[in-house]
Amino acid sequence: MKKISLLGATGSIGLQTLDVIKAHPDQFKLVSMSFGSNISSGINIIRQFQPHFVAVKDKETYEKLKLEIPNEEVKIGYGQNALIEAAIFDGVDCLVNAVVGSVGLVPTLKAIEHKITIALANKETLVTAGHLVTEHARKYGVDLLPVDSEHSAIFQCLQGENPKNIERLIVTASGGSFRDKTREELTDVTVEQALNHPNWSMGAKITIDSATMMNKGLEVIEAHWLFDIPYEKIDVLLHKESIIHSLVEFQDHSIIAQLGTPDMRVPIQYALTFPNRLQVKNSKRLELWEVGKLHFEKADFNRYKCLQFAYDSGKIGGTMPTVLNAANEEAVAAFLNGKIKFLQIEEFIERAMDKHENIAHPGLEEIQEVDQQTRNFVQTLIS
Repeated sequence: MKKISLLGATGSIGLQTLDVIKAHPDQFKLVSMSFGSNISSGINIIRQFQPHFVAVKDKETYEKLKLEIPNEEVKIGYGQNALIEAAIFDGVDCLVNAVVGSVGLVPTLKAIEHKITIALANKETLVTAGHLVTEHARKYGVDLLPVDSEHSAIFQCLQGENPKNIERLIVTASGGSFRDKTREELTDVTVEQALNHPNWSMGAKITIDSATMMNKGLEVIEAHWLFDIPYEKIDVLLHKESIIHSLVEFQDHSIIAQLGTPDMRVPIQYALTFPNRLQVKNSKRLELWEVGKLHFEKADFNRYKCLQFAYDSGKIGGTMPTVLNAANEEAVAAFLNGKIKFLQIEEFIERAMDKHENIAHPGLEEIQEVDQQTRNFVQTLIS
């Protein structure tokens, strides 16, 4: 029985992780969890899975939850300290970090210090502080297991292979909601249009990131840290069907790919069961004859400026990826709230990066300070 801590339980990845846990009650037990402010969903999860500890975003949510869930049933906390407590709760074997944003960084570092295996779905943790997280994982001998479909695909392709033989990583991208639109057609697109992803069911923030291709840019930075590969050897390939989840090319130009229907439960479950596999219940088998054709296209960095920003910030290193991520989070939130237009997301990111004086080897406190400064700067642009 593997004891699981799940951060971000009411989000898209969180709910699909719960599907995996529910499908294999003899394999997994949810012992701690966190959620933001979705009380109705949180209560349903608590009553169904009966975790021992629950962390919520703020005191208001905490007070409301306490009225619904008696003390004798589950311990409840709120804020950053509670999020950390959930991550390192007594007996936890694996932390599934599925929160959105840089709030997932410190709980991940603390869990690594407690030698808890990390199943990472929180991109911002590695983007914001990849050098700290990977150094921490090496120091404490902890596995960082990828949950993103693209990184899970690469991870699976590399099993049994010598990393020294890698020529390049090829990360696939659906192109998002606006993949068939020109830049000129993006001027007045709506939030509703942006949230209409053609292939995947994801949370709002990630869906917008997919539309700007920032999501893929963040994944490139993640891949750099997870697999210790230079940015010059990481390519992005547009692939509308989302059947090939990523590929690895080796020195002899052999390419290994991982394929499957778009179902996030597969990479989630693989992270929880590695190096073993279990059946994914109620999943659709990939029948290539039904698909018929697969389409590929080279990524256009002029069309998708956020992808260029991500490569640039990753190569610069230091605190620049922190700026990229913080500016993106604030700008995307503003777009979702109707405060700015779609193309202003990339405009504000570029302005934040241009303004920033990079710190080459930042510590945790410097990263947190730059993160907040960037958010404040973008907020002034929005207002």
